[in-house]
Amino acid sequence: MGMSYSQTQSGAYALLLIEENGSRRIPIIIGGFEAQAIVIKLENLEPPRPLTHDLFKKFAEQFNITVTEVMIHKLEDGVFFSRLVCNDGKNEYSIDSRTSDAVAIALRFGCPIYIDDEIMEKAQLTNSPAEAESGPEGEQESTYQPAGRFDTYSDDELFKMIDEAVKTEDYERAASIRDEIEKRKKKK
Repeated sequence: MGMSYSQTQSGAYALLLIEENGSRRIPIIIGGFEAQAIVIKLENLEPPRPLTHDLFKKFAEQFNITVTEVMIHKLEDGVFFSRLVCNDGKNEYSIDSRTSDAVAIALRFGCPIYIDDEIMEKAQLTNSPAEAESGPEGEQESTYQPAGRFDTYSDDELFKMIDEAVKTEDYERAASIRDEIEKRKKKK
């Protein structure tokens, strides 16, 4: 569903997963680098060099291994535990993973992310999306708002800025600039 800054954990983000064909949502607190790896794929940005999760995918593909699903199977002391389910055409393997890495890999393989129903019930947000969101232990989150405004720049300037942001691996800035470009396209 999206990403937001964690207001209680400096430098952390909340990854918000939403149930397919449902309305339940769960927040998963992750670090900045992990958030960046997820946002890059969600925003279809092309980094100048492969990130770890891209390398993982290329490595797996070289050996005909696919990640068929991700399962978030345990919640202990506020920490989610996940498994990558992999297949080499003959055997299926289950590999433990941090949930942030599992989500980043699932996005790259285009595979589903499943959450144990008991965990979904225990960790789901109960507030409406318009209200301030709180995690399983009352953690308050706020939706990310870009720091810079780009509405005063020309389209050409924005395209140059987004190229520069990707080259310098400032993906949050690149995503904000991309949002401004998309907003302008909708107005036309």
